[in-house]
Order: sequence, then C-alpha cells, then structure tokens
Amino acid sequence: MTTEAADTAELLAAAKDALESYLDVQVDDDGTLTFKHSDVPCVVQAMRLADGLLVLSLTCVVAWDLPDDPKLAAVVAERAGQGLFGTLGIVHNESGMDVTLRYAFPAQGLDPAPLGTLLMLVVSTASQVRSEIVDG
Repeated sequence: MTTEAADTAELLAAAKDALESYLDVQVDDDGTLTFKHSDVPCVVQAMRLADGLLVLSLTCVVAWDLPDDPKLAAVVAERAGQGLFGTLGIVHNESGMDVTLRYAFPAQGLDPAPLGTLLMLVVSTASQVRSEIVDG
C-alpha cells in the first residue's frame, strides 16, 4: 500500500469512527463511506491534494429528479447564499434537476468528536435544505 493510500485509508477510518456515533455507515470496496441522514444519501471520500494536505470530501444528494423550475432554482440559490457549511448546487439532467451539498476540508489530525461534529453540521444542513425544498 502506498503512503497516500495508507494516509487516506487512515483518514476514512477516523471519519467512519466519528460518524458511527450518529449514523449507520457502510464502507464501499474502494474505502468510500456511504450513509443516509433522514432521506439524504451521503458519501465521504479522502484524498491527498498535496504533500501534507489530506482532505475529506463530503457529498450529500439533497434532492433528485425535481422539476426544472426557475422558482425552485431561485429558492436553492437563495439558500446557498445563507452561509451554509458546504456548497449547494443544482445539476440539470434529463428528468429535471438534482440538488447537492458538497463540503471539502483538511481533516488530518482532527479528534473524533470535532470531526464528527463538523461532518454532522454539513449532513444536518443537507437534511434541513431537503425538508425546505421537497416538503416545503
């Protein structure tokens, strides 16, 4: 195993431990973590951007197959400007649009409690946004 692979595997193991205090977490064959919070599926990946800079990347699929509605897009854009942890975005596709929340941050060396808190801030924000735009 290369140093990069070992470092990212260690970081993913730390993220898994931190998240398991709150959620049921699965580990995919490539080491990626997957889980759901409410109805929001999420994935955590680790990567080395440069020597000494390991980051976790969290992607939550907030909503999918929504109608391609300019009013809904405006609601998402307004919510994105409200200082979320992460970047809220819209992906247009054949069946309408999907909404995602992405957040990447340097995570190496974070203790489990603060790491779990940070990840859950993003995940709970994704669930809140889903509630606002799907149920709302």
